[in-house]
Amino acid sequence: MGVLAETLQGPEIVWSSLSPLLVLLGGTLFLLLVGSLTPQWPRHLYGAVSALTGLGAIAAAVALWHRVDVDGPTTLVADAARLDHTTLWVTIAIAAAVVLVSLTSSDYLVREGQDSPEIYALYLMSAIGGVTMAAANDFVVLFLGLEVLSIALYVLAASHRRRVKSQESGLKYFVLGGFSSAFFLYGAALIYGATGSTNFSRISETFTTVVDSSRRHEALALAAVALLSVGLMFKVAAVPFHFWTPDVYEGAPTPVTAFMASAAKAAAFAAMLRVLVGTLPQWADDSRPVVWVLCALTLVGGSTMAVVQTNVKRMLAFSSVSHAGFMLIGVEAALHLSTPGAAAGHQATLMYALLYAVLVIGTFAVVSAVGRTGDGATDLAGFRGLGRSNPVLALAMTVLLLAQAGVPLTSGFVAKFGVLRAAVQAESYAIAVIGMVSAVIAAYLYLRIMISMWVADAESGDDGREPVVVAGATRLVIAVSVGATLVLGVAPGLLLGLVP
Repeated sequence: MGVLAETLQGPEIVWSSLSPLLVLLGGTLFLLLVGSLTPQWPRHLYGAVSALTGLGAIAAAVALWHRVDVDGPTTLVADAARLDHTTLWVTIAIAAAVVLVSLTSSDYLVREGQDSPEIYALYLMSAIGGVTMAAANDFVVLFLGLEVLSIALYVLAASHRRRVKSQESGLKYFVLGGFSSAFFLYGAALIYGATGSTNFSRISETFTTVVDSSRRHEALALAAVALLSVGLMFKVAAVPFHFWTPDVYEGAPTPVTAFMASAAKAAAFAAMLRVLVGTLPQWADDSRPVVWVLCALTLVGGSTMAVVQTNVKRMLAFSSVSHAGFMLIGVEAALHLSTPGAAAGHQATLMYALLYAVLVIGTFAVVSAVGRTGDGATDLAGFRGLGRSNPVLALAMTVLLLAQAGVPLTSGFVAKFGVLRAAVQAESYAIAVIGMVSAVIAAYLYLRIMISMWVADAESGDDGREPVVVAGATRLVIAVSVGATLVLGVAPGLLLGLVP
């Protein structure tokens, strides 16, 4: 045994390069261990620790950003992970989502009488999975990140123990998510069969240099691309793999819904860019038409299905599907490798992921407050008269909805303009037109919510409803989201020069 231990040599690990993950892991262990060994903490302290952990991960990522500027991108842990600006950008987006959702959840869980460290530990664990997906340079690592992200989200979706809908949403997400993971894993296995490796760098090198081998295994590789795409499209809720989204978004606790719509989407799109654009560029001509069709279906399907809903959480669920379609426009442009749209599509997708994360968390923070105890008032009737009873909250929601619609001088316009511009640069004019038409259709959805808040007449029984209470942490999240939406809408150059 001693000889074996002496001969075993693990990979060299530069721990400082993994500092964002270590910060998130440290916060998770602290909440679980200390939280379980001590009496109930004071109100909001669990959420504060989780939010501080997210801020620590952002600080670590910013420090590594400077290192990448100086030393350039590199690989970590025996070439299993990558440290580059894309990894750090998505890490910052996910960590920012952790900060904002932790604050919203703190008020939500105190209101629901369920304040405990487990929920926040699951947020942090899910964030670890998302960051791992963004940094992955190997299919094994990517799959591990995907499962860590997903399993935590399954539990989070079912975490409201007194709501049957929450239990249903967790079960549906778990069953359907298991199928999508199986598709992804089978695709990775076929890639291994075609190349003899699961490492992204070696896979790309094999398809580039070993021409005869790639021809012999062309059918295997194409099947792998299809299966991998199914797994990733499920995670981003692209049509027709979106069928889990409305039920899960409606049933899950509202802050959890916000986290799924922000952090999970950012991680999944980062993985999609890694796999389809970075690892399998030789098959871009084959994967691009599939992405184009799914993008068009997602844009049109998400927008049209959203306008017929009456529950605001289901509306925003289909709106999230539509936004996934816009991010797919950027992915489709990135697959035009020989055009200027390739780099622009990559940048626009990452920019959209960050802006949408902040925007959608602010929107769901308002929904969480208006939903009242038990999330029982998330239909349009729950928003009726909000402009009269709480005009500041209604105004904040209006700004966020206008941003989701892509109105100029908001971050939503910057995000949509970026992906449409990339599509035009890639000469994908048809998908750009479809995107603009779907944005017009989706605008009706946001208008319905605004009409309910500002114009709809009061009805009998409205006076007897539980009043809308916006607690301090939720108020801060809404203010940050609205402020970021307006500032980045007016001065997008603050971020455009940084997006990788």
